[in-house]
This record gives sequence, C-alpha cells and structure tokens, in this order.
Amino acid sequence: MGRTPTYDRGEVVRAARGVFWRTGYEGASLPELEEATGLARSSLYHAFGSKRGLYDAAVESYLDEIVRPRLVPLTRERVAPDAILDYLSGLADALRRSPVSASGCLLINSATGSLGDDASVARVVTAYRAELRGALGRGVDAYLPGLPPARRGRLSDAVTGLVVSAFALTRVSPDEAVEGLEAAAGLLCDARLAQAS
Repeated sequence: MGRTPTYDRGEVVRAARGVFWRTGYEGASLPELEEATGLARSSLYHAFGSKRGLYDAAVESYLDEIVRPRLVPLTRERVAPDAILDYLSGLADALRRSPVSASGCLLINSATGSLGDDASVARVVTAYRAELRGALGRGVDAYLPGLPPARRGRLSDAVTGLVVSAFALTRVSPDEAVEGLEAAAGLLCDARLAQAS
C-alpha cells in the first residue's frame, strides 16, 4: 500500500503555477520547481507524472482560480446590464495594480511560447478563448439588448480581441494593455449612445 501524501496538492500546484507564470514552461527548471513546491523531483514526478503534467495542473488551477471567478458575473443566469463594463474596469484595475500583470496571461504566454505548437495546449487555449468570448458575449447582450444580434456579435468579437490583446500586451506595456480595455469599454458606450439617438 502506498503512503498518503503529506502535502497539499493545491498548494503545490499554485506554487508551480507561479514559477510557470513567471518564467514560462521552458524557463521553469526542475530545481526551481522543487524549491517553490518544497517537493523533491521524485515526489513531483510521482504526483504529476512529468513536468508537463505539473504544468497542465497549473493551467487548470489558473483557469479555476484566476480566470473563471472574474467571469462569474458574466456567466450567471441573469447578467446585470453593466456587468461587461464592470469586468473591463475591474480587469484594467488589476492590470494596473497587480505584480501579476508583469507576467501576462499564463495561457496567452503558452500560445506564444515553446508550447504553442502542442496540440493539447492549442485545444486548451482555443477553449479558453471560446469561454471568454461566450462570457463577454453574454455581457454585451445584457448591455445592448436592443441591438441586432449580428451587431452584438461583432461587438463581442471586438471586445474579446481587445481583452486578449491586453493579456498579451500587459507583460511588455501595461499602460497599452489598459488602453485596450478602455477602448473596448468605449466601443460599448458608443454603441449604446448610438442606439439611444
């Protein structure tokens, strides 16, 4: 009978996530992962199978603990009319204040890094973008219910593109990332004003 692990799996994954987020998959050395998690290489391999298995667990925790909680107001059964603007301004505030902004988005970084050609990473990033687009689309629908569906769809695509762009830019230019989010909010406000006139 195997021994019961004496560590908290979630804490280990979060510690590894911090390393991957900061340095990327390739840049995360096993000694650095050992130091961050407090586990020996053999324990990491036993628990996660490989460095890649640990990375995959880190990505899942990133989605569950970082991305999806911010999307909750946009995925509820009833979405508040201003939920999309609240999301954009909240994200802009987070990018302005958080040291995490210096690391960018873990998944966007993956798409543009050494794992970008990996089919399973491509599936995760594509699904992430679709989930983001779905949530933002619901926010646009709640904010601009009187617009024709095709127009709301184009606005949703544009807002999603600007959010993804902000995630990519925040690592090199947080100010430009925030400007992109402000531009997304401006598009929505302009559409509402045009609808009212």
